[in-house]
Parts: sequence; C-alpha cells; structure tokens
Amino acid sequence: MELIQQGAEARLYRSTFCGKPAFIKERFSKQYRHPSLDKILTHRRTNQEVRSLLRCRKAGIACPAVLFIDYEKYRIYLEEIVGAEPLRDVFGRLGNGPEAQRMGRLIGSTLAMMHDADIIHGDLTTSNMLLRPANEMQSGCENEQLFLIDFGLSSVSTVAEDKGVDLYVLERAFLSSHPSTEVVFDGVLASYRTNSKNAKAVIDKLDEVRMRGRKRSMLG
Repeated sequence: MELIQQGAEARLYRSTFCGKPAFIKERFSKQYRHPSLDKILTHRRTNQEVRSLLRCRKAGIACPAVLFIDYEKYRIYLEEIVGAEPLRDVFGRLGNGPEAQRMGRLIGSTLAMMHDADIIHGDLTTSNMLLRPANEMQSGCENEQLFLIDFGLSSVSTVAEDKGVDLYVLERAFLSSHPSTEVVFDGVLASYRTNSKNAKAVIDKLDEVRMRGRKRSMLG
C-alpha cells in the first residue's frame, strides 16, 4: 500500500483489490478519546460513509464503488476512478470562462440530485469532486462525468437548513480556492434551482446561513 494522504480522521492509501486499482480509506483511533467511545464513533462514521456512498449510487450520482469493508481495521476499499482529475485543478486552468461556467452548472445539477436523495456531504469542496473526461470513460458514455468523493462527514437529512449549510460550505471553499469566480458559483446555484425539487426552501436557508455568517464576521 502507498500512503497518499493523511487527514484529521483517516489515512488514504493507493492499492489494489482483486487485481483492480483501488483506494483504501483507513480511520485511525484518537488517543484523546476513551477506547470504548472511540471504537463506537469510528464504527459509526465508517458505517455512515458507506451508507452515503451506496445511497448516492442508488440515486444515480457518480461516486466510487465500495469494494470491501474491513471493520477490524476500519478500512473501506474503494474503486479508483481511473483517468479522473480533481475539479480543483480543472478550475485552476479554466478560471471563470465559459467552460468553467459549464462545470459550475454540472456541479449544481449533481448536488441537486444528492440533496433530493437527502444526502448531506458535509465537506463540499472542489478537492472532493473528480472530473473524468469522456475519452477516459467506458464505451457508451459520451459526456464527462463528475464524481463526488470523501463522504467521511456525511449524513442523511430531510432538513432544508442542513442542505443550505452544505451549499454554504461549498460557497466559502469555492470562492476561497478560486478567486474571482463568483459568476461560476452563480451558475452552480442557478443549476441547483433548476434541478432540485426543493430548491426554494434550500436556497432560502442558504441566504439565512449567509446572513448569520456576515453577522459573526462583523462581531469578530
């Protein structure tokens, strides 16, 4: 196994599973937590991540397939999306031009599907989205495909505010990582409005969350 990344919650390794390229996400214990509590929380988060991935795929949202779960070591074996590139890097090249705006609309329609399936990602950034070009896809697929990854903080909720917060997290991360792309994020929201059956309630909550964020900034 090759260590690719280590975050606050887990390590990510590149490996193989049954001869196919795969990633292994391994949650590690937290020394500051009581061992019994740590085991319960780690098991719960592992379960929730797997459920969210399966729920996404059932709803037709592109995300890595779950290949195997090792509950002894809290490892999730995931399909490697071969030929895909982090959307963060794609936007780094595209700036805020027409192609970037098209990508924004693709993000909006994908998130609309996810929220309509009552899935809250919890950590939406362009680093947690992958774009696989059409020429890297299987035969019969003509368009590029947007994959959502890293559901480690995900949950299931029907509450509009939870979905609004999800969009707010993306907005803050998006505009921080990709300056001067407000027009692109406007396209994200326009596409979300068009494609989500609960768009009005969610966008209204997004506006409320924005307002609370501004008040906190003003108060320091």
